[in-house]
Amino acid sequence: MNFKEFEQCGLKRSLDLLSGKWKPLILHHLFQEKEIRFIELWRKMPRVSKKVLVEQLQQMQEHHIIERIELKGFPPQVYYRLHQDTEPLGPALQILDGWGKNR
Repeated sequence: MNFKEFEQCGLKRSLDLLSGKWKPLILHHLFQEKEIRFIELWRKMPRVSKKVLVEQLQQMQEHHIIERIELKGFPPQVYYRLHQDTEPLGPALQILDGWGKNR
């Protein structure tokens, strides 16, 4: 495989988009909840700082993996949900989850 083929590899692109300590866990929670408020997501991931969680969510948003919904009000409510193109990842994440539990 030459460099150009390597750069165009679908697996490499997928792993690049999902790389990060928290991104797979964020996706795991979004596949379970479908839509979740930022504070609820942060509480489900107690070892991540708010700053890092925001950074990971912004990166995923930029790559159209998730969508951010902000409802006006005081205080404003921010929700996250999967982008429609992300749905096919569900079965793959379930397989990885099961594989990890059995290791």
